[in-house]
Amino acid sequence: MTRRGFGLVAGGTIIGGAVFASRWYNVSAVAGVDGTLSVPDAHAAAVSGAVILIDIRRPDEWQRTGVGEGAVPIDMRRTDFTDVLLKRTSGRTDVRVALICARGVRSRGLTRRLTGAGFTAILDVPEGMLGSGAGPGWLKRGLPVVAWAPEPA
Repeated sequence: MTRRGFGLVAGGTIIGGAVFASRWYNVSAVAGVDGTLSVPDAHAAAVSGAVILIDIRRPDEWQRTGVGEGAVPIDMRRTDFTDVLLKRTSGRTDVRVALICARGVRSRGLTRRLTGAGFTAILDVPEGMLGSGAGPGWLKRGLPVVAWAPEPA
C-alpha cells in the first residue's frame, strides 16, 4: 500500500470513528426543547406524577447504576414492550410518558417509534443516565437512584 492509500484509509477510519463516537455519546442532543426534558425536569415530573418516566435500558444496566427515583424499568427489547407500556398508561396513548436510557440514543429512537405507533405525548430525556451532549446525566447530577434487583422467578 502506498503512503497516499494508507493516509486515505487512516483518514477514513478516523472520520468514521468520530462520526460513530458522536452518535454513541449523543453529542448533538439538546434537552428542554419541544419533545424533550432535562434530567432534573424529568425527575421532578416523575416524582410529582406529571409524567410516567420509563427507564428503557437493559437489566444489567439497572443492576450497575440503579434506576432513577420515580422511573419504571421496562427493557425496550421486550417483545411486549408496547403492551406493558399501555398497561402503565391504562390503555391511553395520550398520557405523558418520558423515556430515558444511558445517553439518549435509544430513547430518541424509541420516542420516534412510539410516536409513529400512535402515542401522542412521548418525551425524550436526551441526557440519559450517563450524560450526553444534552448534559451531564442523572448520575453526575447526583439525582437519587433506587437499587434494582431482578424479580424472583
